[in-house]
Amino acid sequence: MHAARAGRPGGNHVLIVLVLTLLSILIIFPLLYVVSVSLSYDADIARYGYQLIPKRLTFTAYSYLLQNPKLLLQSYFITVVVTVVGTAIALLLTSSIAYVMTRKDYRYGKATTFFVFFTLLFNAGLVPSYMIMTNVLHLQDTIWALILPYGVSAWFAMLMKGFMQGLPFEIIESAKIDGATEPSIFVRIILPLSKPALATIGLFYALAFWNDWWLAMLYIQNEKLIPLQFFLNRIMTNIEFLTKNVQAGISVDLSAIPTESSRMAIAILAAGPMLFAFPFFQKYLVKGLTVGAVKG
Repeated sequence: MHAARAGRPGGNHVLIVLVLTLLSILIIFPLLYVVSVSLSYDADIARYGYQLIPKRLTFTAYSYLLQNPKLLLQSYFITVVVTVVGTAIALLLTSSIAYVMTRKDYRYGKATTFFVFFTLLFNAGLVPSYMIMTNVLHLQDTIWALILPYGVSAWFAMLMKGFMQGLPFEIIESAKIDGATEPSIFVRIILPLSKPALATIGLFYALAFWNDWWLAMLYIQNEKLIPLQFFLNRIMTNIEFLTKNVQAGISVDLSAIPTESSRMAIAILAAGPMLFAFPFFQKYLVKGLTVGAVKG
């Protein structure tokens, strides 16, 4: 009798499931609106507003954006390379400095933690950063200009430190007694045990690299190194420029340019791949954040 009752979901459990289901549906609706508007005619959008189901289905916005598919594919390639390589480098650097800060036998652990935390409160600003990238490192018009500025985040380093503090220090001592070297301990023991935190922080790094257009605007003039977000931003800027010219009385034919639907199509092209990648990291996301928060 008691076993049968225990197997049945309680009223509170059913209510929680219903509330979360409703919230999920509400979250999905804006995405469906974006897809719908991207597949609608601008005339229908102006007349009927945003509709969940398009009045007339059209791929005009995507055809306009894909007029030069070579440039789009090239920008996708650059963004994928920057995201993959940048995330790998950022995780290596962030986990390394976090590991150093958690070592109890490291004399300058507190000083290192202070310097990392200090950068959360103060930074030099844009001008010194630009001068270092261009005049000192000479990284303008190279792919490293899109990677190195986001190489280490002080916030993510502190979050990783909070997670690694929960790992038993006795594991490191035992490994050292067995003759393991410091790089071996870090690569073979610490990193495998830190997979939840690495996956969580790696997702945030990947999103930062994927969505960035600011660094390209500052440092990239070579058309072959333009990432996706900056490429789409250029298209949107051109559309807005033509629209303002029409409003100013300059004769420009906007009938062939899907202005409103193109905005939504750009959002789909920019965010689509990351939406598919997110579920693979989801199971680590909550665990990594909560453990890092509690242990920090």
